[in-house]
Amino acid sequence: MTEQPTEAVAPAAEPTAPAAAHGPRRTRRVLWAVARWTAAVVVCGGVGAGTVMGITALDRNEVPGLATESDGRWEYPVLSLPALPADRPRPFTEGNDGEVHHADVRRLLLPAPAGATVDAKLNGGFVSTDAYLSLYGKEFRGELKRTLADSTLRHIAARGWTTPDGTRTSIHLLRFSSVAYAESYKDTALQADGADGPKALPDGVEGTVMENFADDVHVPDTSLYAFREKKPYGPEQTRWAYVQAGDTLALITQTRKGEPLAVPFQQTVTLQNQLLG
Repeated sequence: MTEQPTEAVAPAAEPTAPAAAHGPRRTRRVLWAVARWTAAVVVCGGVGAGTVMGITALDRNEVPGLATESDGRWEYPVLSLPALPADRPRPFTEGNDGEVHHADVRRLLLPAPAGATVDAKLNGGFVSTDAYLSLYGKEFRGELKRTLADSTLRHIAARGWTTPDGTRTSIHLLRFSSVAYAESYKDTALQADGADGPKALPDGVEGTVMENFADDVHVPDTSLYAFREKKPYGPEQTRWAYVQAGDTLALITQTRKGEPLAVPFQQTVTLQNQLLG
């Protein structure tokens, strides 16, 4: 930084020299100092403005100190809702009292994320009731099967995959004839919203803890209930969630050695919820 030049101060006791004799020289020196400071300010201001413009023109990840680390989310394809048959309404529109999804339920399944290996048995098609029930403990399967037989279950579509970190994901969409049957199965057989936790537990799970992120997922006209396996558990832990959207009930499960990571589980559940809503 350029220092402003200092001036010699005449002794106060010697006023013999006329003040006017030093006026022009003093004025020139002051003006020159001001000019130099003004030039310095302009240069600094220009450099500062250029830095700001450069930062705002860059992507956030390109600015040192502002790069955003990956939070563990999976890379899913761009999602879109399937087309509806002619003259058929969306499930939560006026006139669709049964809250029926008229789109092909297989098209409502969340696709596998990038890098995942798709399960050959859960490739996005229809599966049997027994295949779906195999997700639950043996002690629950009989009652669930009888309830489904007495209901108006139309079909079950499913997709599953395994990501490179070993997380196994499955999504089953159970489509009933109306919202009333879907809610009855969820509330009576599964007791997904029970105060003591769900009644029917995934195979190998003995205790549950409710996930607290469900209250932060706001998809109109749907209900979300999410759980994780309570400690102590074996070499793997299971997380699972139910999404009830009109006539369709989704079961999303994730299992991983150690424990399934919270972020991709919440992401997967939220995206599937949005597809159904």
